[in-house]
Amino acid sequence: DVSSPKHGKVDPLNMPHVGGNMWAGGTGGRDTAGLGGKGGPYRLDAGHRVYQVSQAEKDAVPEEVKRAAREMGEKAFKRRLKEIQMSEYDASTYERFSGAVRRQVESLRIILDNLQ
Repeated sequence: DVSSPKHGKVDPLNMPHVGGNMWAGGTGGRDTAGLGGKGGPYRLDAGHRVYQVSQAEKDAVPEEVKRAAREMGEKAFKRRLKEIQMSEYDASTYERFSGAVRRQVESLRIILDNLQ
């Protein structure tokens, strides 16, 4: 069951973590920032294979936990914008332009990675 959203502990060795509710950047777990889980405050990719919980499990998260996770994610987003000296307007403008060329950038990254 989910209880309350949190960032989670950071694994100094960046080992893959699947399930549970302890590690930041894990997959398929609950309450912590990661991918494929439920009840976490925001997505956090540590570069590991993603294990996805079912949509039914995600839908079963209590509304108060979803609300707390959204609030925590919004605070983290605003804190990050402040760190990089961007306004919310700057972020939405960046996202609009970035989204328009996202596929091309990804293709170029793949080409450059293969060349290396």
